[in-house]
Amino acid sequence: MTERPLSGIRVLDLTNVLAGPYCSYHLMLLGAEVVKVEQPGRGDLARALGPDPDLNRAGIGASFLAQNAGKKSLVLDLKDPGDRADFEELVRGADVLLDNFRAGVLTRMGYGAALLDELNPRLVSCAITGFGQSGPMSSAPAYDQIIQGLSGMMSITGTTDTAPLRVGFPVCDSLGGLGAALAISAALLGRERTGRGARLDVSMLEVSLSAMGWAVSNYLVSGVDPEPMGDQNATAAPSGTFETADGGLNIAANRQEQFVTLCRLTGLPQLVDDPRFAERESRKLHRAALNAELNAALARKTALEWEETLSAAGVPAARVLTVPEAVELEQLEHRGFFTRLPYPDGSPRTLRVSGNGVLVDGEPLPATSAPPLLGQHDAERAGIITRWRARSRTAGATGS
Repeated sequence: MTERPLSGIRVLDLTNVLAGPYCSYHLMLLGAEVVKVEQPGRGDLARALGPDPDLNRAGIGASFLAQNAGKKSLVLDLKDPGDRADFEELVRGADVLLDNFRAGVLTRMGYGAALLDELNPRLVSCAITGFGQSGPMSSAPAYDQIIQGLSGMMSITGTTDTAPLRVGFPVCDSLGGLGAALAISAALLGRERTGRGARLDVSMLEVSLSAMGWAVSNYLVSGVDPEPMGDQNATAAPSGTFETADGGLNIAANRQEQFVTLCRLTGLPQLVDDPRFAERESRKLHRAALNAELNAALARKTALEWEETLSAAGVPAARVLTVPEAVELEQLEHRGFFTRLPYPDGSPRTLRVSGNGVLVDGEPLPATSAPPLLGQHDAERAGIITRWRARSRTAGATGS
């Protein structure tokens, strides 16, 4: 890999906490230069978020460290005329302007679409909000849990006894960030044809509903109201979590040949000819009885033993791990998924941050530097402006 796919792209990032920083983090991994504009004294709210109080007080909370490696930090007060002038120079030289303010806030700050287009007609500006820039809910505040509830996601998470439940991580924030990164990448490609930027309006609610896949489409197409099924898969059986001698094992024997192989390897060949289990739809109707048979057979070995046996025979199966166990999987180390970085405050600890799960020409895309301290690159402000503006003049002259 000679250079990353977005090498040379400049992102001006006004975002806070998760959805926006997660978006710009992925753009950085893909090669973009990300300059994070932060408020004086406070910066990104995520600097004070995380389980370690000392890191929070130092302005490098775990939530911030996880999403901001490889970025530069400039402190700008957009109420100050001098800082506004510098900000506008950065806009002139940027390829992307990213914000996750509530709808209309950027316009009220004086940076509506007309001015942005005047400053830089090639700019791709992307706003990530809970509900989008228009509509009856557009001005409502939204965090991840609000979107999880409104999308219906919580209503199908858990069992009939425990739902609605929040998904165990901020999935709607993450989906919003990924959706924005995809849209930005597409808009940058489109700009190569048209020479003009785009205004992107990303709704976390809509992205989340889109990502819910069959839960939404089954209702829209077939009128089937999805229900919480805990660790079971509504589309197939046996497909879910089963009990072994030492813990949970996920099995997804969704195809007939996989079911036949599973029965043979678990010592239950008779189930293949049992009228209750012979076909896919009948197995779904008799899921509880089938699961009871499998759980009794699986109890003879450990989850790892079954994982190795079933996987080798083409039956999708794997242990149910904790997060500490998952991050130590040899597979992740082999692919270079995590990057080890120094802490930005110079402490002797090693920071480990995630990649994006993509290899380019066989190589991972590691984070390029530690997350920045607040205002760490203030001394470079003039140089960044000069360099960005020089690039923008060249691009404008060539039309590329």
